Amino acid sequence: MTDARFEDGDDRPLHLMAEDADDLKVIAALVQDSIFPITEMSFDRRTRRFALMLNRFRWEDAEAAQRAGRGVERVRSVLVVQDVLKARTQGIDRQDHDTILSLLSVDFQAGAEGAGTVLLTLAGDGAIALQVEALDIALTDVSRPYLAPSGHVPRHPD
Repeated sequence: MTDARFEDGDDRPLHLMAEDADDLKVIAALVQDSIFPITEMSFDRRTRRFALMLNRFRWEDAEAAQRAGRGVERVRSVLVVQDVLKARTQGIDRQDHDTILSLLSVDFQAGAEGAGTVLLTLAGDGAIALQVEALDIALTDVSRPYLAPSGHVPRHPD
């Protein structure tokens, strides 16, 4: 058996799960530079589930798209974190329903016995911290890819 490669994704929707820090690195790389309206973020205390509906940049296809001279794409995806005990935000005005957030990174800070904190770092010094009983994250594409409105690959200043 061989490891999966970005090229294996083609135009098929992604459905990935992370149950350890190595798995999370893959999901984190794929959701980097995703954007989402603040209204597309929810935490259900009863089911202990946090979900984001993202407009994910298709990093897995960007290089091939540029080589082929076609536009880079985004896709609507759902990022779900299970077993969430507590959710906190910093630097986000939850009352401003017109806010569009940009996801820069997803990290896991391990605690005792598999518990820890999933940290979603946002552009503009915002953050979402999810205290979890165990690392259990899923990323699922839920739409067909579409041309990225900017037409550009996201860039970060050095």
